[in-house]
Amino acid sequence: MNLDHVTLRTADLEGTRQFLQDLLGLMVGYRPSFGFPGYWLYEGDQPIVHLIPGGGAPVGRSVEVIDHIGFRLDGYDEFRARLDKNETPYSTMDLPDLGERRLFVRTPGQILIELVFREASEQAAAQR
Repeated sequence: MNLDHVTLRTADLEGTRQFLQDLLGLMVGYRPSFGFPGYWLYEGDQPIVHLIPGGGAPVGRSVEVIDHIGFRLDGYDEFRARLDKNETPYSTMDLPDLGERRLFVRTPGQILIELVFREASEQAAAQR
């Protein structure tokens, strides 16, 4: 099984679209006419992030919500340098036992995005 897409409801539709395009290199692509605004953001020919308008009201911890979304990427050092250059706030987490490094960023509407880099484990596997 593979995850097909994630839909994000945001009070800042245009800002979130631009942020994800800049952050992940996603491109706006075909979206059926649903009768309400939104975007489908593509990686290649796959629409992986759907954006729709939302109220942007804060949600308490007692309500069931998706906590964050994660994307697996390559090029940790280059990606982190780009965040620094663009002055995009982020936090880090290194998990050496998993061979992973992670960066955490927030969209303009404060949706948490986790960026997972597994180069270390891929390099170790290639040496086996």
